[in-house]
Amino acid sequence: MNWPVPRPGLVIRYSYLWESEARAGKEEGVKDRPCAIVLVIHDDHGEQRVQVLPVTHTPPADLSTALEIPLVVKQRLGLDAQRSWVVVTELNEFVWPGPDLRPAIRGDLGSVAHGFLPPRFFRAVRDRYLALDAARRLNRIQRTE
Repeated sequence: MNWPVPRPGLVIRYSYLWESEARAGKEEGVKDRPCAIVLVIHDDHGEQRVQVLPVTHTPPADLSTALEIPLVVKQRLGLDAQRSWVVVTELNEFVWPGPDLRPAIRGDLGSVAHGFLPPRFFRAVRDRYLALDAARRLNRIQRTE
């Protein structure tokens, strides 16, 4: 299978493991969802680790913890029309491509990518992520194979 090249801003379909699920001892996410790649790390062994932020329909209690995705962006990515947010307070990190990628189009294993967030919106997501990381308010969930 030809996996897409992981790049910051790419929205993928992924079995995201929330921090609350990880704390409860789960190793698999209960729902496949769109996630935005925020960082790609190349290590000395030729592996690529990616950090992904989850997309959710649940409105944030604190607006500083998520950014709402504009409807026009959701349409361009082929997502539903419900309001959605990119959560910037937690992330999953895994070796690319990893076993938890899921097809965006049912039955099409080559469709794990929805497309890219627009540059301006991605910069806003990245800047909020970096600020939370600097303030040590970011929760990382390391995923295993």
